Amino acid sequence: MQMPQIGLGTFRLKGDDAYNSVKTGLEVGYRHIDTAQIYDNEEEVGKALTDSGLPRAEVFVTTKIWNSNLGKENLIPSLMESLRKLQTSYVDLLLIHWPSKEFALKETLDELMKAKAQGLTKEIGISNFPIKETQEAIDLIGANNIYTNQIEIHPFLQNKKLVNFLNEKGIRVTAYMPLAYGKVMTDETLKSVGGIHDASPATVSMSWLLDQGFTVIPSSTKRSNLENNLKTRVKFLTSQDAIKIQSLDRNERLAQPEFSPKWD
Repeated sequence: MQMPQIGLGTFRLKGDDAYNSVKTGLEVGYRHIDTAQIYDNEEEVGKALTDSGLPRAEVFVTTKIWNSNLGKENLIPSLMESLRKLQTSYVDLLLIHWPSKEFALKETLDELMKAKAQGLTKEIGISNFPIKETQEAIDLIGANNIYTNQIEIHPFLQNKKLVNFLNEKGIRVTAYMPLAYGKVMTDETLKSVGGIHDASPATVSMSWLLDQGFTVIPSSTKRSNLENNLKTRVKFLTSQDAIKIQSLDRNERLAQPEFSPKWD
């Protein structure tokens, strides 16, 4: 199953909010759900998947291995626990959540490749990897074995250098926080572009990302927002619109934990 270009992110969603968001998302047509061990919502995501009644093969599920589980002793056991919570025998995509300063990348990638060989995940990939770390991963297992690099991208953080590198290597780009925690909704440039096309700033931002071939994983708990995000129109923005949006890049990174790598 190929990864649908629009997915449902679950970052910061807990308990009933996570369950209801995923359950509603599946009801309105999402077939791509993104979670992670550190989100502490895999059980709710799994219950929503099961309660949806959809065949497992029809939903693309991504989860991510947390930093403390990236070593040889813990990676596959922690994945088995994630699968238990998700009520599935496999995930479609398994990512390293962040580059590790504690575990050698080769050790982690070897375990991911084992998980894939064992059928515990269909594909493997990386998240929050700058160019240096991505190249190291390529050198170890080849770009063909890296399904995606999931990184923060929105109009205010466009990550152009890294995106160009990933495109050159043939690695898919997955954009998280595509709406910048809702900041796109108040931006005057995005409102102006949207006004020309009878589109919301959220639609403008999402369409701009989709037009570049990125996968996007917006998050919401509201049915109307979930529906609107899933039905985002594409290929309506002009080259002039794109230039206006590109001018908004100000390297405004929202995901910046203390263990972040050195960004490009």
